[in-house]
Amino acid sequence: MKAVAYQESLTIDNPKSLQDVELDKPSAAGRDLLVKVEAISVNPVDTKIRTRVAAAEGEWKVLGWDAVGVVEQVGDDVSLFNVGDKVWYAGDLTRSGSNAEYQLVDERIVSKAPSSISSAEAAALPLTTITAWEMLFDRLKVDTQSRKRILVIGAAGGVGSILVQLVKQLTQLEVVATASRPETQTWLKELGADRVINHRNPLSEELGEPDSVDYVVSLTNSEDHLEEVMKLIKPQGQYALIDDPENFDIRALKLKSVSLHWEFMYTRSMFQTQDMIEQHKLLAQVASMIDAGELKTTVGEHFGQINAANLRRAHELLESQTAKGKIVLEGF
Repeated sequence: MKAVAYQESLTIDNPKSLQDVELDKPSAAGRDLLVKVEAISVNPVDTKIRTRVAAAEGEWKVLGWDAVGVVEQVGDDVSLFNVGDKVWYAGDLTRSGSNAEYQLVDERIVSKAPSSISSAEAAALPLTTITAWEMLFDRLKVDTQSRKRILVIGAAGGVGSILVQLVKQLTQLEVVATASRPETQTWLKELGADRVINHRNPLSEELGEPDSVDYVVSLTNSEDHLEEVMKLIKPQGQYALIDDPENFDIRALKLKSVSLHWEFMYTRSMFQTQDMIEQHKLLAQVASMIDAGELKTTVGEHFGQINAANLRRAHELLESQTAKGKIVLEGF
């Protein structure tokens, strides 16, 4: 099968950082589905793994943790899907990724794909949707009926774009989102943000209301915003993040008794948790919401076919931290 893979951790300007290769087609067993991949999207985790984790000696490492495709084969223990089902999922960090014609994935982290949008439009959503959903309802345990305020820092990227929509559709929260460019600020307003402020400026000056935020979701550069967040968050507020700050002094949270939450959407599949199937359930609910017109895709750019050259372009854009929404690719 065709795939895009690498052996060494290299900078993205090196042609060997991602290469077109031929690999053996896998077979499904147990609770695995063998999916023929139709479309994928690219996430910051792809760039992090590429730069930090080399392939095992003599092998190729395939990245990719978003896919839409058709089930071609099912394992003996599969009960949720049949051959021919069109599905979407974000995969498992410990397994071979979706930048390949065929991929094995556990049925418990898969659902049927929405039917009202294209494969490429759907591919933009699984990883970011799982991250946003788990952040809101598993980590922060947001009260959907309360009229509290949530601040979303770095909201114009993939996670923020769907998180803002989920908040507006499923809760009564007021959404304050941050973005620094006119086009991303407009994007967030179109997605439903009640207010958009510029994170290039001090957040406390932009919002102008100290001790007024119940929930903070930090999606990027968390260490740079910690001091300002502590001015805005209410005593006994809740602070959640997804990035990997180099220096993050949690002692700043003590005076206000702020609780800290970290979201990592691969935890359930990585540790085979008893509630692993919750990702199947939430993806199914989101697919229904898309088909009902309640949520829309967060595609920012379509980079064409799935090949090494186009994926290198996608990685380069993500590493520049200027992407709006998600980058998708389609077909081999």
